[in-house]
Amino acid sequence: MTQIITSLSQIQDDYDALFCDLWGCVHDGVRALPAAVAALQAFRAAGGTVVLLTNAPRPRASVAEQIAGMGVPDDAWDTIATSGDAARSAMFSGAVGSKVYFIGEGRDHPFFEPLNIVSDPVDISMVPMDQADGVVVTGPFDPNQPPDVLRPQLLEAKTRGLKMLNANPDIVVDRGDHREYCGGAVAQLYEQMGGTVLSFGKPHPPVYDLARRRLAELGDGVPDERILAVGDGIATDVKGALLEELDVLFVSGGLAAAETETETKTDPDPAKLESYLNEHQMNPPYTIGYLR
Repeated sequence: MTQIITSLSQIQDDYDALFCDLWGCVHDGVRALPAAVAALQAFRAAGGTVVLLTNAPRPRASVAEQIAGMGVPDDAWDTIATSGDAARSAMFSGAVGSKVYFIGEGRDHPFFEPLNIVSDPVDISMVPMDQADGVVVTGPFDPNQPPDVLRPQLLEAKTRGLKMLNANPDIVVDRGDHREYCGGAVAQLYEQMGGTVLSFGKPHPPVYDLARRRLAELGDGVPDERILAVGDGIATDVKGALLEELDVLFVSGGLAAAETETETKTDPDPAKLESYLNEHQMNPPYTIGYLR
């Protein structure tokens, strides 16, 4: 059974690095969460390293700019690993061809900026569906609409046998008090329709490999047993960490706030939490209501 804790400081001495999720843990999609920022600052002040590990479908520089605008200070983290960078590496290596049909919002166009870590990168161009070699998804065209509205485009792609590169495996996120659909919802529908999806963010291995490389770039040789993953997504953050054999701190006050009755309290209801974890067949070593 998971251990409910009330502060990261209770367990932080057991770890040298965090792989910390952003949305739902450090910010709510609109603004930084002060207690979470303070917890990360305290972890770093005690000698720890913070890798922000996010399913954002954008380059890390774009994410750094975004979170700064939300009020997350630079001294709360050391480096960033994004699902977008992991997926971009695959795209520029030719995973879905050179001509791609893009599904996503205009603000995600930085996904197509050149990536210098790939030798001899493929020249990528965005084209109409009937000219495409593959499909790239960063999210729905409109995150407020269910993915079913994309069924006609997805049916054409599936009929043509196109692979889909999904840059964000998250199904939904909460922007303040409003829930929005993500790339994972589109990819899930495409798979249900019989299409082939290539995914690179949590819970899939490529983004964890990237996070370890980003950690190593800092000169920190941290073994896996000294890394703690932190996240609120049971099917992404928790599942991914457990598959990587990393300890994980589940933040129940994020996506599962209602199910665990954390939204009206500072800590989850133990019985509701146990029921939720059993339903999803996950057993994170630790759970906290909100990162603090």
